[in-house]
Amino acid sequence: MFTRVGASDDLARGRSTFMVEMSETANILRNATDRSLVILDEIGRGTSTYDGMSIAWAVAEALHDRSGRGVRTLFATHYHELTELAFTKPRIKNYNVAVREWKDRIIFLRKMVSGAASRSYGIQCARIAGIPESVINRATEVLESLEGKLKTASKGKPSRSRSQYPSQMALFSNREEELRNRILSLDIGSMTPLAALNELNKLKDYLAAE
Repeated sequence: MFTRVGASDDLARGRSTFMVEMSETANILRNATDRSLVILDEIGRGTSTYDGMSIAWAVAEALHDRSGRGVRTLFATHYHELTELAFTKPRIKNYNVAVREWKDRIIFLRKMVSGAASRSYGIQCARIAGIPESVINRATEVLESLEGKLKTASKGKPSRSRSQYPSQMALFSNREEELRNRILSLDIGSMTPLAALNELNKLKDYLAAE
C-alpha cells in the first residue's frame, strides 16, 4: 500500500512541499504493481496550475496503464480536467462527495456518488473554516470577475485573412500559411488538456497528409 497525502516541507533537507510530494510520487511510480493499493491526494498542487495538472494527468495515466492491468488507485483532485480521463481510459471511474446548496451555503451529505463534481466549493469551505465575511465577499467578487474573463476569452475569435498578415508571409507556402492560421485561431486558454491533444492530433494529420 502506497500513500501520498498531506502537505509538508522538509526544511532540514532543504526540500519544498512540492519536492517532497514529487519524491513520494516518484517512489510510488517506481514500486507500485498491479497488486498494490495507491492513495493519492491533490498531486501537483505545489506548483503552477498547468504544470501541476499536467503532472497529475500523466501520473494517473501511468498508474492506469501499468502492466496492462493498472494499479488500484484512489486519486483525489480538484483539477476538473482530469475527469475527462474517464472517457479515454476504460478503468478510470469518477466519483464525487455529494453536497447540497442552501442559501449560499453547502451541506455535506457525507456520501460518494458516481460522476464528476459540477463545480468547486472553495469559498463556501473558507466560510465554514471561519474566514471573515468581508474576505469571503471580496473573494466572491474576484471569482465572478475571473469567471467572466474566462467566458469572454473562450468565445471564438475569427482567424485573420491572408491579406491581414505581413507581406513576408508570402515566403511560406499556402500549406504552411494554412497551418499557421489554424494554430493562431486556437483558443488555448479555454481548452482542456484532452481537447488540446485532439487538436494537436488534427494538426499532425494535416501535416502528414500529402
